[in-house]
Amino acid sequence: MAIIRSFLTRRLLWPPFCRRHILVVVVLWLLLASCAVPLGIEPLPPDKYPHFIDDSSKDSLLRAIDRQLHYLDTQEPETQARIGSETITYSSLRQSIEGFKEIIKRGLSPFELNRVIHKHFTVYEAAGRDKQKQILLTGYYEPLFAGSYDARPPYMYPLYAIPDSLVTEQGETPSITKIGRLTEHGNLRPYWSREEIERNNLLQGSELVYLRDPLDAYLLQVQGSGRIKLPDGNIRAIHFAASNGLEYNSLGKLFVDEGIMTKDEVNIPRMRSYFSEHPEAIKPMLNHNPRYIFFKWGDEHGPKGSLGETLTPGRSIAIDQTILPTGAIGYLVSRKPVLNKEGDIEYWVPLKRFVIPQDSGAAIQGAGRVDLFWGHGVYAEAAANHMKETGKLYFLLQKNFELPEKIR
Repeated sequence: MAIIRSFLTRRLLWPPFCRRHILVVVVLWLLLASCAVPLGIEPLPPDKYPHFIDDSSKDSLLRAIDRQLHYLDTQEPETQARIGSETITYSSLRQSIEGFKEIIKRGLSPFELNRVIHKHFTVYEAAGRDKQKQILLTGYYEPLFAGSYDARPPYMYPLYAIPDSLVTEQGETPSITKIGRLTEHGNLRPYWSREEIERNNLLQGSELVYLRDPLDAYLLQVQGSGRIKLPDGNIRAIHFAASNGLEYNSLGKLFVDEGIMTKDEVNIPRMRSYFSEHPEAIKPMLNHNPRYIFFKWGDEHGPKGSLGETLTPGRSIAIDQTILPTGAIGYLVSRKPVLNKEGDIEYWVPLKRFVIPQDSGAAIQGAGRVDLFWGHGVYAEAAANHMKETGKLYFLLQKNFELPEKIR
C-alpha cells in the first residue's frame, strides 16, 4: 500500500488526461487484488516442522490411505490440483501418497519418521482462523437412533428420501451445481426451506423412516449419516443422499446469539436439556436453519465422504475443499477426550495424528475449520458432541516425487 500511495502522489503532477487513465488502471488493480483468493496453506521452513508422532493405529492409517489412492485412481491423472501456490497433477499427488504409505508400512521409530519426512517432504501449514494460524476442530459421528418404517407413536418425525420435486442442474462450470425445484413454467427456483417443508408437509410420500424426537431427526441431518434401530432389533445404516441446496445456519451459534448459552457451554447434551425444559422453542429454533438433508439406506461399510470414499474413523477429516487440498496427507494437532467407565469425559489429552481429507460440509468453511470423523459408539458420540478445540493442521507433499522404494 505504501507503493500505491507513492504512485498516486506522483501522478497528481501528471496531465489530467493521463491522470484519468492511470486512475482507472489503479482502481481496477485494487479491485482485482481485493477479489484474489487467499492461499489456504503456506510452506514451512524445516526448522518449524512439527514433531510427527501418531497416536492412533497404523492399520487405520493405511486403510484411509488406500481409500484416498482409490479416489485418485478414479480421476484423470493430468487433472490439476492446487497446493498452496503450486499447481501439480493428480498423478504427482498419487506418487506423493504412495511414498508416504511406504514410509508408514516400514514402522519407523519417531526419530526415523521425522528424519525421512524432513528429507523427502515439504510441510505446509493451514492458514487457520487467526494470526497464530489456529484451527477450530470439531467432530462428527454416526449417531444411533430408534426408528420405525411406519408413522406410529412415538415415531412421528420423518427422514425423507430424495423427493421427485428436487432438481439438480449443472452450472456454468463443473464445480457449480444448481439445486432447486421447477415452477409450473419450467423455471428453476430455490428449493423449499426446512420451515416450508415441515409446516406444509410438502414431501408426503417420500418418507424413508420415522424417528421419535425432532432433535434426533435434525441431528441426523447435521451429521449426514447414522444408524437406525428398528422395533424388531435390526440396525440399518442411513446415509446422506442430497440437500435442498440452501445455506446452513448453525443451531449452536443461535443459542449463543440469543444469549441462552455461552460459546463454551454449547454442546448437544445441553441443547437437548434446554429443549426438554422449553419444548415450545424447538420448532422455531430448528427452523432457523433452512438447509434440509435427504437420505438413502446405506451399507455396513460406513458412510462415504464427499470424495465418494468410505470414511475411516479417527482418520478422515472434512475441510473446505475450495481452500485446503484434498489430495495431500494431513497432520492434525489438537486435543481429544478420555472417558471414564460411565462414558463421561474425565479429562483431555493431546491429539497428534496423520489424517486424510476426504469429506466436506456446509458448516466447514475457510482455512480454519476442520471436522474429524469419529465413527460410531459411545466414544464417538462423546467426542463429536463436545469437541470445539483449537489446534494446528499441516499437509505433506513429497518433494521430488521419487518412487516409494527410493525413499530412504
